[in-house]
Amino acid sequence: MGIVGLIANPASGKDVRRLAARASVFDNQEKGAILRRALAGIASTPGDTCIAYLDDLHTIARQALRESATSLQFDPVIASRTASALDTITAARSLSELACSVILTLGGDGTNRAVVKGWPDAPLIAISTGTNNVFPVLLEATVAGAAAGLIAGGTIAIREVARRHKLIHVQIDGEDDDVALIDAVLSRDRFVGARALLDPDRIDSVLLTRADPAAIGMTALGGLMCPLEATDDAALAVDLGPDGDPWQVPIAPGHYRLLRIRECRPVEFDETVTFRGPGVIAFDGERERTLNPEQSARLTVRRDGPWVVDVRKTMTLAAERRVFRFQR
Repeated sequence: MGIVGLIANPASGKDVRRLAARASVFDNQEKGAILRRALAGIASTPGDTCIAYLDDLHTIARQALRESATSLQFDPVIASRTASALDTITAARSLSELACSVILTLGGDGTNRAVVKGWPDAPLIAISTGTNNVFPVLLEATVAGAAAGLIAGGTIAIREVARRHKLIHVQIDGEDDDVALIDAVLSRDRFVGARALLDPDRIDSVLLTRADPAAIGMTALGGLMCPLEATDDAALAVDLGPDGDPWQVPIAPGHYRLLRIRECRPVEFDETVTFRGPGVIAFDGERERTLNPEQSARLTVRRDGPWVVDVRKTMTLAAERRVFRFQR
């Protein structure tokens, strides 16, 4: 029996950018509705499939499963109960131990980064319910669920429809390693404070796996100058400073700010980029780690991250194979 993992982050879509910018709110009621639609999609597919889910403290997934009009079997996975990213990390580890076929996530870049910290090469369908989302995308959950069910039920092989994402590997002097999916940013702050990056004058250096001119956040910073696709086998480094060229960049929803760019250059896989303290490093839009004046962080990029499922390709293969033709 194939397993679809469910991880819904109750904290996504609720941070300070609802006050400091014009970001939309994804409340837990809407996340529950998204999950119920996804469950309907999973149940529509052939094959034996069950659900393993993160039972968050707000019980989003548990309530959605109980209220869904399906006969899917479901059980919670072993996870911490801290109301922090650790819950997602430990749940992802448990899903890895269960050999879960695919994980359906509801969250933003930070949520999926936490999944990858628990299971670096996880097979993912990421539905966006965060803020500056680059890794997860806006998907109709009904169809995303159907794609997950097709993979878990064995109708479509994951290697037919998924591609490995790039990953930033971070080594910090005297501390545990870390990772990022989309961007790592050094800001000249002394404390983590509010996690969102909203003061462009404090940003010093950026390393990007994707630079998208049609997105918001740090990926737009690189994308408006030197676009870089998810499929490109390279990264992008951007250095900022008061003597740099001025660029208008949407760093949050409805929130353009002037950033001064000194240099934008390509970075090859396994090439080292060094961030030197003092400062705070943000990963995927959230300030996480403090660098003391004597500390450095060494960053490299490789294509050894999660397997990202192409939902459209999955459904196209299902159509070609006439999977959804009703059998009397």
